[in-house]
Amino acid sequence: MFRYIPMAVKNSLRNRRRSVLTILSIAASICLLGVLLAMYYMFYFREATPEQALRLITMNRISLANPLPVSYRDRIRQVPGVREVIVMQWFGGSYKDARDMKNFFARFAVEPDKMFTVYPEYQVPEDQKKAFLAERTACVVGRPLAERMGFKLGDRITIVGDIYPVTLEFTVRGIYDARRDNENLLFHYDYLRESLPPGRRDQVGTFGILAENAEAVPRISKAVDALFRNSSQQTKTDTERAFELSFLSYLGNVKMFLLSICGALTFTILLVSANTMAMSVRERVREIGILKTLGFTSQAILGIILGESVIIALIGGALGLLLAAGICDFIARAPTLFADVKSLAVNPSIAAIGLSLAAFIGLVSCALPAWSASRRTIVDSLRVTD
Repeated sequence: MFRYIPMAVKNSLRNRRRSVLTILSIAASICLLGVLLAMYYMFYFREATPEQALRLITMNRISLANPLPVSYRDRIRQVPGVREVIVMQWFGGSYKDARDMKNFFARFAVEPDKMFTVYPEYQVPEDQKKAFLAERTACVVGRPLAERMGFKLGDRITIVGDIYPVTLEFTVRGIYDARRDNENLLFHYDYLRESLPPGRRDQVGTFGILAENAEAVPRISKAVDALFRNSSQQTKTDTERAFELSFLSYLGNVKMFLLSICGALTFTILLVSANTMAMSVRERVREIGILKTLGFTSQAILGIILGESVIIALIGGALGLLLAAGICDFIARAPTLFADVKSLAVNPSIAAIGLSLAAFIGLVSCALPAWSASRRTIVDSLRVTD
């Protein structure tokens, strides 16, 4: 059977216009499918980094919009297995023109003396770290954010509050590097607290918890929530990865949405390919009769036709995956807005799924017309005039 491969390759491009259009249609579908699968993998199958595996986030059981008393911090620290607890408060606010999305970036109030213990992946030069710790109005920013916004050490940044009725001015004292989550502005929690009205000073949005080891994480999660179960403001404690995924729930059932689109794409391209392959086979019925007179068996003819279809589909699949990889790389380099997509990529597993799906489409779309044509007798095939 393998001796017919060169013939299948040559025949797959005999009608170049149709073959190119088929390849492009499959490539477009596999490209979109590859991007969606990469997003699905990034959201639901990406493993937590070693640093993430040790961290948990505690928030109000109702929602992030409901704050927690800052006094919870000391009680959480007493839970066995907890190494450190840090206040992390989303500030929001507006920088320059809020209508321009280029000016959007995350702003968090944190406890600076604990920040680099709980988040050791945030690398800051020692002199910059000391300057940040020593100055109440200092802030540190991620390097990609600094490059995008043009921030430099010593620059003044003014953020007008929206959630909080205050306007804060910061001085950039440090630029941090990290593999992910590297487009934030971090500033002193005490600076925010002292700027707020007395009634809002002792309320925070979330607490970051650093566990002593990964084995303690599930135990800490249950213990913290049990600690405040009878309180008026109950808590919900999740791993950092689970906390990140919770943001997707605001958009609805993202998992079902992605899978539905993938299924619809596969079905659509299958119909398009089936119609194209059927037209190609119908045009070659007389040729099939001639091949049989030369001694080709029905099985050999079936294999050649299926091989041509699979070759066209694989070419389209490979091209589509290359395009998907380029799109994912472009998205990963874009500014972080809703979620951190720096790890978005077409990995070998996704490439294997894409190529397998392309081969499956090639086989299924051509199976019935190829089988029907190969079963024709020589006389019936030669009688066909179109």
